[in-house]
Amino acid sequence: MIRKEKLEELKEYIEELKTIRVEPLSSESRFLTVEPAIYHLSNGKTMKRELLKKQNKDGSAAVILPITKSGKTVLVVEPRLGSTRTVAVGLPAGYIEAREEPLKAAKRELAEETGYVCKHYELLAKYYQDPGISKAYNYAFLGLEAEKLKQQSLDPEEFVRFLECDFEEALELIELGYIEDLQAQYALEKAKQYLLKR
Repeated sequence: MIRKEKLEELKEYIEELKTIRVEPLSSESRFLTVEPAIYHLSNGKTMKRELLKKQNKDGSAAVILPITKSGKTVLVVEPRLGSTRTVAVGLPAGYIEAREEPLKAAKRELAEETGYVCKHYELLAKYYQDPGISKAYNYAFLGLEAEKLKQQSLDPEEFVRFLECDFEEALELIELGYIEDLQAQYALEKAKQYLLKR
């Protein structure tokens, strides 16, 4: 059962980062673009579809599940405006830069968002985010023997809190409805399978 103090810490972060008002903008997005096209299939049929691009890239990302030397899991809490709560509990993650290796992106995002650095890394899974509208491909990593060696280094409009909890507590947060993000759930499940084999 998750410790009461961990749940209270998490609730404080959620309360701190939730959206309280939305102010619509009339200008075009500089982050998202939609590319409509007609796709011609080998069977002679055609389909009108739209692909989503993020910052003029496909939006591929690296996700990392860090586990500390003492066996704690590091989770992040950050605004996720498309969610019901407008705040999500998940794993450190971020977009892969042009010509950047996925593992390098995972290490960079972990250090930027939390200040943690891991000694060992394992690829847990590779998967599309949403192949119906995007070419974005995710890489999920497990980071072992994580240590807090740096300060957070966030972008001006990036707000991330992080907390350590037991791995079992992280799994329980899925059941309690706090970790709703599928990529975090998937990485946790793949990590559980990996750790059971060790």
